[in-house]
Amino acid sequence: QVQLVESGGGSVQVGGSLRLSCAASGTIFGWTIGWYRQTPGNLRELVASIRTNGDTNYADAVKGRFTISRDSAKGTGYLQMNSLKAEDTAVYQCYLASSGVQTVWGQGVQVSVSS
Repeated sequence: QVQLVESGGGSVQVGGSLRLSCAASGTIFGWTIGWYRQTPGNLRELVASIRTNGDTNYADAVKGRFTISRDSAKGTGYLQMNSLKAEDTAVYQCYLASSGVQTVWGQGVQVSVSS
């Protein structure tokens, strides 16, 4: 079974940037890759996703600030987060999804944004 390993979380100040990576142990061709986040208040929301054909989807709260991308040959997805706000503080968890197949989850990384 494919496994995911996330990296890139950390602490930054408001306005800063971070890039999250999500590396799969196998190919990600045909899979949608994305990130959810869970805030300190336990709100869980889909942040962004990208399909194999490159179609992307973003939460309204991150549009224009976050960019999701993928390198299918390397089996890795990326989430570039710019102009970070305090409300972006959350645990970010990547996932792989494909129709008819159980979703695979990463371990989650903490992103903390302070003023």
